Amino acid sequence: MNFTTQILNWYSKNRRDLPWRNNKNPYSVWLSEIILQQTKIQQGLPYYLRFIDKYPDVFSLSIATEQDILKLWEGLGYYSRARNLHKTSKILVNDYNGVFPSSYEGLLLLPGIGKYTASAISSICYEERKAVLDGNVYRLLSRYFAIDLSINSPSGVKYFEQISFDLLPKNNIGDYNQALMDFGSIVCKPKLAKCDTCVLNLKCSAFAINKTYLFPIKTQKSKALIKHFNFLIFISSDKKTLIERRDNNGIWEKLYQFPLLETDHELDINTLLKFPLIKQNSISYDCQVKLINDKPQVHNLSHRKLFIKFWEIRLENIEGDSTFIQDLDNFPFPIVLSRFIKSYFQTIK
Repeated sequence: MNFTTQILNWYSKNRRDLPWRNNKNPYSVWLSEIILQQTKIQQGLPYYLRFIDKYPDVFSLSIATEQDILKLWEGLGYYSRARNLHKTSKILVNDYNGVFPSSYEGLLLLPGIGKYTASAISSICYEERKAVLDGNVYRLLSRYFAIDLSINSPSGVKYFEQISFDLLPKNNIGDYNQALMDFGSIVCKPKLAKCDTCVLNLKCSAFAINKTYLFPIKTQKSKALIKHFNFLIFISSDKKTLIERRDNNGIWEKLYQFPLLETDHELDINTLLKFPLIKQNSISYDCQVKLINDKPQVHNLSHRKLFIKFWEIRLENIEGDSTFIQDLDNFPFPIVLSRFIKSYFQTIK
């Protein structure tokens, strides 16, 4: 029995019961695939259920506000996914009458849909002969065939694309692709792989040479850039604070934050008080300023490592636009700030 047949047989008995598999609705598959990019199923599933409940189709999603979508997305990270989700829904409604393209090439034209997502939608919903390649599939194929090419190198990607296409069955393309993802997640795990009971172990090259965990091979990325974030938590006597929207194209684009001092080194209170941003918000040296967290909070992003300090600044009044603390829940924040709000402001509201 060959690799492809074994995978399909395994899937027929062990497939995961997931809500987007109840039908072949491209909206459901698309929504699940976007949510599960860079996200494990156990974390992404509650988000999928909330999205599908509030926006059951592409039409309802297209008329939502971007802020509402970002708020519902809060905590998932990689917020460009949510912004592209919104853009694509509008394009589908305005230019495609709400109907998803049925081809891989057509799907690639939509914002936020790359090779993997286009392959998943076109194969699962339309049985197009396209192979999916995600982390689970790379790991499974690299171990089974002991492929010593880096999965994040151009030559490695090209090789895996070809071998994954060659392995596709003539029928049941969607089931096969989902089987690969399930098998990699359930059996061929990054750690604690179930090699002893794996149905593929008799022909698995990595298992045969006892080098399962040497695969897949991946080129090391450059070290993450270290930044120090100092968030200024202004609190007035009438329980107001200052927030701002990040309108740049960097991390957390279009999310809200407290006024921020970003530096390459750690700040102490004396240095903090000298920054123009403090004076711009009408803070005098007589105001009560204190560091909330003695030890910086570390927050890891894909290319950055943030050391975060929160500074409380108490004052009588806040000049300019301000927000009542009790209304902060209405705004989408990065997860590191939404957690801070929930833990710190509950005693101040």
